Amino acid sequence: MCNIALIGFGGVGKSFVKLLQLKKDLLPEDIKLKYVIKSDGGIYNKDGLDIDELIKYTNSDNEIQNHPLWSDVKFKDILKNKDIDILIELTSTNIVNGEPGYTHIKESLENKINVVTGNKGPILLYYHELKNLAERNNLYLKIGCTTGGALPSVNVGTTDVLGAQVTEIIGVLNGTTNFILEEMVKCKIEYKEALKKAQDLKIAEKDPSLDVLGFDTAIKIAILSKVIWDVDFEFDKLNIQGITNIKLKDLLLEYFSGNKTKLIGRAFYLNNKFEFEVKPMLIDKDHPLYFVDGKNKGVHYKTDILGDITVTGGASSPLNAAAAILRDLIYIIESGRK
Repeated sequence: MCNIALIGFGGVGKSFVKLLQLKKDLLPEDIKLKYVIKSDGGIYNKDGLDIDELIKYTNSDNEIQNHPLWSDVKFKDILKNKDIDILIELTSTNIVNGEPGYTHIKESLENKINVVTGNKGPILLYYHELKNLAERNNLYLKIGCTTGGALPSVNVGTTDVLGAQVTEIIGVLNGTTNFILEEMVKCKIEYKEALKKAQDLKIAEKDPSLDVLGFDTAIKIAILSKVIWDVDFEFDKLNIQGITNIKLKDLLLEYFSGNKTKLIGRAFYLNNKFEFEVKPMLIDKDHPLYFVDGKNKGVHYKTDILGDITVTGGASSPLNAAAAILRDLIYIIESGRK
């Protein structure tokens, strides 16, 4: 039996619940979603929530706070009831102290609960601690959604390169900035107008700082660096630049020369030497990330014996991110069957 709790019921959380219905043929018949919890309460059924009813209810523009099962159930009740195997942690990213996700993940692992998360904050700040805690308790901590949504960046950079050493990571890992830069060239508009278009299309947030200042890209490359190389560093001392000062004339000049400007995250590690940078960079048509356009993403790995490996795709959307959560969930379930 597989019992699940979901903490965080925004766009990704709602999409994840829909995927439990859509992909139920891939999941064990006895899988049960017992909790859906938000910051102010949640819904709980010890026998498992009715997924079809929950989707129908929320699709009708009903607030989950008005659901008949709504109560003041909290995360601490999950630990007290001891009735789940896997926690899906999807609360908002906080890169200052990682809360509340850090507490959710840490205390779940301490209580013998596997964790799947798309929350970048706790992984950026406390990855080694949480990884070691999971290993000590023979549990899974799956974080594929934190480094590019549906893009299997972690899997490719770890499992798929076994026997080789990754020496460099180069990534276009922020769909918002990639879209803005492309729109500037395609529509011949300046940065502020392209940003507004992205906001109108709900591609950029009302406060786009995390994306356009380069922090989202930096977080993802930093997480990959920690996971792949087991290195640690002070995030606030890394070299990070965004796209806010880019001018249309410069983009067009390079474009007509056959190049594209993209917000690139790059990390290099060899012989204990670690380098890291995020900034707008020029790439030509021979670069494997040249054709990563729109909201898509891509990551390029250089290795010592497997050559260069590139994976692209994973356009930004709640459904794509939820698919990465589902992928990690299925991995845990299938691993438990062996």
